[in-house]
Amino acid sequence: MESNLNKCEVMYLGRTNKAGEYMTDSRILKSTKDRKDLDSFCSKQPSDPLRIGRKPGEKRFSCCEGSGDHSKKLGSEQGGSIQCGVQQSQQQTASSKHTAHLKDTHISMLGGQTGEDGEPGRVKPRWILDPMGDWYIRWLAVSTVPVIYNWIILVGRWSFTDLQSNYLSVWLFLDYLSDLIYLLSMAVRFNTGYLEQGILVTDRWQIAARYVRSHGFKLDLLSLVPTDLLYLQFGVHSPAVRLNRLLPVRCLPEFLQRLETHVFYPNTYRVLCTSAILVASIHWNACAYFALSRHIGFGQDPWVYPNISDPDNARLRRQYLYSFYFSTLILSTIGNIPKPVREEEFLFVMVDFLIAVLVFASIVGNMESIISKLDKAAHSVFPDHQLIRDYLRSQRVDTKLQRRVTEWSQHLRLYKKVTNERQILQLLPDKLQAEVAACVHLQTLRKVQLFQSCDQRVLYQLAMRLQPQVFSPGDYVCRKGDIGRAMYIVQDGLLAVVADDGLSQLAVLEAGNYFGEISILNIAGNKSGNRRTANVRSVGYSDLFALGKDDLTEVLVDFPEAKEMLEAKGQEILLRMGLLDGAVVPSEEEKGRTVRNVGPLQNSIDLLQTRMARLIAEIESSFQKMSFRLDHVEDVLGVDEDRERKRNVEDPKPDETQPSSRRAAQRLS
Repeated sequence: MESNLNKCEVMYLGRTNKAGEYMTDSRILKSTKDRKDLDSFCSKQPSDPLRIGRKPGEKRFSCCEGSGDHSKKLGSEQGGSIQCGVQQSQQQTASSKHTAHLKDTHISMLGGQTGEDGEPGRVKPRWILDPMGDWYIRWLAVSTVPVIYNWIILVGRWSFTDLQSNYLSVWLFLDYLSDLIYLLSMAVRFNTGYLEQGILVTDRWQIAARYVRSHGFKLDLLSLVPTDLLYLQFGVHSPAVRLNRLLPVRCLPEFLQRLETHVFYPNTYRVLCTSAILVASIHWNACAYFALSRHIGFGQDPWVYPNISDPDNARLRRQYLYSFYFSTLILSTIGNIPKPVREEEFLFVMVDFLIAVLVFASIVGNMESIISKLDKAAHSVFPDHQLIRDYLRSQRVDTKLQRRVTEWSQHLRLYKKVTNERQILQLLPDKLQAEVAACVHLQTLRKVQLFQSCDQRVLYQLAMRLQPQVFSPGDYVCRKGDIGRAMYIVQDGLLAVVADDGLSQLAVLEAGNYFGEISILNIAGNKSGNRRTANVRSVGYSDLFALGKDDLTEVLVDFPEAKEMLEAKGQEILLRMGLLDGAVVPSEEEKGRTVRNVGPLQNSIDLLQTRMARLIAEIESSFQKMSFRLDHVEDVLGVDEDRERKRNVEDPKPDETQPSSRRAAQRLS
């Protein structure tokens, strides 16, 4: 990306008289309105680089125009009558200064800094947080602590007065510590960038303007209103004056959402979050129940909390546990609670039942969704063993073969071996797929002698097409005489090259070995004819990477140089093995003769295509002319029919003595 503004931007600043403002205020071109106006302005300008700074229709002057002392005057925008050479010098000086300033400003817009070569880098200005970075997530974790503290502890202190009075000094310290974190959170928001058109905006004025216009800023500001001054009137044992600290809650769901993408077990994390929401709901309902009992009077009826004159009921732990238990009975709709007596009690129970129906139904549905996602995720990674087993049973497959399939499926699940990498990564962009495949398989692919000299781009494309395969003990990877449609690279396990009897072991292939690389190249003169020359069998469970011939051909279509290099290398390998027939391999002279014959053939094909196109054009023209003539004839016949109809109405007895040919000629005339 260029580090300075383009010519259209310079024109726009000169046309809108914002050049002077831009020198003092670097935010003009970064506002949405000016950017849209600039895009509209640039779309209407021609590609003449000498039009910069001229009005539409203004004549372009140069030192070569006119006569005399070449003192053509410029427009009023340039300020009077100036010599052409002097004007050009001033324009060049102003343009260089203006371009240097725009260069620095444009780099600031991109969130980068110039390096030694003058190009913009990706280094952000200091003290600007990236909303996708790790430090921002760490700060979200810190800022959610006072939110949870206020929503859990502050509500409990408001309901249970003993909790407020017994630990007053602790609560005051934690209250003002949470206020400090709230204040720091607002400061961090003013220094947290955001993405605009995919680029991180790091200009503090834009960040501040966007944050001030947001709804979250109003909530953060209201949460820091010093309502603690009401302690002077109501006393320090009235935590209800700090209920405005419950407003800045938006950082909590944001942190939970970000954390879900960083944990190793997201489904377990979702279960824990759902359980935490359930416990918090019961806690809030317990606080509301105890507050209502205090309002009605402890021990006034069996439904409210018992009278606190009893020392056991006066204990804080007993109060909270009893209220939590009572709230759990109501919200779980288990029942077995005392019958309400007062209207307030009936209303409280009805609201709790409605909340229980809605909240618990959503929680149960959420848990069911999590469990179903677990099964779906497992089926997307590993084969559905139940489906395979049902199919084998319905087809009455041999029991021994069914047991082998079952053991293979269990092996995949037990050792977390994935055989469908393409399906898992198919939602990623092609570039990310290539990088992931290269990170996983590139070193394995470099072990193959045939691909060691290939271009990096070819290896990236081949790595994307490697297909993992798992073979059970005793399975044949290939047999002698089979047509080679893939090559194999051993990732883990042992493979044995056995004789035709299947007993004599000729060689052993370990991790890092490969075979079948020549069969996927259609090399002329291969005596084996692209067929397997040995039997390869898996000793135990073996993990292999397979590269198909079709995949290799698809890649080499875009890289003809790599194709020639691989074929030459394959011929060298076959020549060392004694499997290359020299009589079949085309010589350099034959290749040159073939190339020379292709040229005239291509010219003949082009000539035939040109003649065919002309012939089609002539046929279409003839059809159009014929259609026009037919339309004209139909119009004429239609008019004559109308005249004949009128004549028949005036004279119902036509002259039958005239011959039909003559009457037809009269109609046509």
